[in-house]
Amino acid sequence: MVTLASFKYAFRGLKAVISSERNAKIHLGFAVLAVLLSLLLGVTAMEFLFVFSSIVMVFFSEIVNTAIEKSLDLISQENNHLVQLIKDMMAAAVLVTALGAIVVAGVVFGPKFYQILTSLINK
Repeated sequence: MVTLASFKYAFRGLKAVISSERNAKIHLGFAVLAVLLSLLLGVTAMEFLFVFSSIVMVFFSEIVNTAIEKSLDLISQENNHLVQLIKDMMAAAVLVTALGAIVVAGVVFGPKFYQILTSLINK
């Protein structure tokens, strides 16, 4: 059963990731930009679902990456090839989701920017 304490712990974890991870702050900035662009450019509900899903996936991968990295740091403080490989794989997971989000942004926002540019040029 979900309690209010569960939400408190979850938000504490989210705050910890955003406050301690530089890339999470970058992702947050792009998430805010994507939501603002969605509002300003009048994306459809379906387009916004793709944008929002991309934001969620990037944050999910960043949170899991951070949790696994911190867990590995607890397990092994010395230079361990396998630990480094796992960390690299988790960084790759974040990269893949971020690249996917960039593709979604291009598909959703690209035509809208193109339309704005062509209307400015044709004036």
